[in-house]
Amino acid sequence: MNIESLQAGLDTVWVVLTAAMILLMEGGFALVEAGFVRYKNNVNIIMKVFADITIGTLCYYVLGFALMYGKDVWGAVGTSGFLLHGDLSHLKFSISIDTYWLFQAAFAIAVISIVSGAVAERINFRVYLLYIVLMTALIYPIAGHWVWGNGWLGALGMRDFAGSAVIHALGGFSALAAAIVIGPRIGKFTSKGSSTISLPSNLPLASVGAFLLWFGWFGFNAGSTLTASDVRIGHIAIVTMLSAAAGGASTLVYTLIRYNRSDAPSVINGSLAGLVGITAGCAFVSDEAAIFIGAVSGLLMMAATNWLEARKIDDPVGAFPVHAVSGVWGTLATGLLAQDGGLLYGGGWQLFGVQVLGLVVLCTWGFTLTWFGLKLINRWLPVRSTEEEEEIGLDISYHGVMAAHQSHDFIDDERLYNEISRKQEDHKE
Repeated sequence: MNIESLQAGLDTVWVVLTAAMILLMEGGFALVEAGFVRYKNNVNIIMKVFADITIGTLCYYVLGFALMYGKDVWGAVGTSGFLLHGDLSHLKFSISIDTYWLFQAAFAIAVISIVSGAVAERINFRVYLLYIVLMTALIYPIAGHWVWGNGWLGALGMRDFAGSAVIHALGGFSALAAAIVIGPRIGKFTSKGSSTISLPSNLPLASVGAFLLWFGWFGFNAGSTLTASDVRIGHIAIVTMLSAAAGGASTLVYTLIRYNRSDAPSVINGSLAGLVGITAGCAFVSDEAAIFIGAVSGLLMMAATNWLEARKIDDPVGAFPVHAVSGVWGTLATGLLAQDGGLLYGGGWQLFGVQVLGLVVLCTWGFTLTWFGLKLINRWLPVRSTEEEEEIGLDISYHGVMAAHQSHDFIDDERLYNEISRKQEDHKE
């Protein structure tokens, strides 16, 4: 065994482990969203996350990876690597293509899970399955190619180390479009324009989900080095930690001063906002800059939440404030605070200008394709659940089961079937 093969082995282990950490974040998404929504929709949240992983993985394998990392055409799209076949010789890594695909597939799954939270409690489950295909096979891969796949934004010099723009801003603006198209939950906004409060079903569950996301984020950011010997890994890990802590701390202090209480959902989302904010510049900014980025991310998240409420846009888990707004800020902050090329470090306007351009393009792309995609789907299949399905809860309506029950007896299938049939006959009469 020579030094090259040893290095390749270590890099493979590193990337596979960090990919597994990112996949564990899906458990975090599931718990955060289930904890924030009403109890009658918990199973639906879990099933959407499983759909993200299962259908999203297959779509990215068949089409997405090729469009994202295949041989470049005009800086716009990849054209090889469908089903991981064809010419991928232009990808030069110490790890295998299979290993690289696994890491990137975990990223693709994360993007669609961002949208899941914004449409919670009222999207037609079948429509959501179709949207997974659209996002993981088309919207995200093409946008990712522009920045990471030898595309035109990457050629201009856009910096997005682990995805504040490509994953979070794109996913967040896609979530905004979906929330607008589908509309608010029944009863969320009154006829007088005021907003009603929907209490989270389980805040401890949501907090555990946030901790899982926080843990997985070390794989998200540090794993993007793609090599175990990269000297930046320690620095990436510490700025990730500092930014998340600053995001949570800023929202904790803000709510304590303004409302005379520290608001748990805000602190949870503030920490996540700090993680999103540092994702673009984690390899480029200082420790102090990371604290500043995280603190501002938390406060911007709070402002964006109020902005949504004022415009009667229903986002049950805060997907847009956490991912889109913090992702935009983190990408801009990289243009300002990157130690090599940042505007405030004497690098001039070049990097900052490219960051702004990239954000405009990526956010517009995600919002527009999601908007028109859902409008097109709605011509054949209603994108929203019916009023009755929403009132009963999507757990029973789409999956036929509640999240938990207290019955200690077996269910008599035949008796239950006869009772349901009798009620249906009575209803027809």
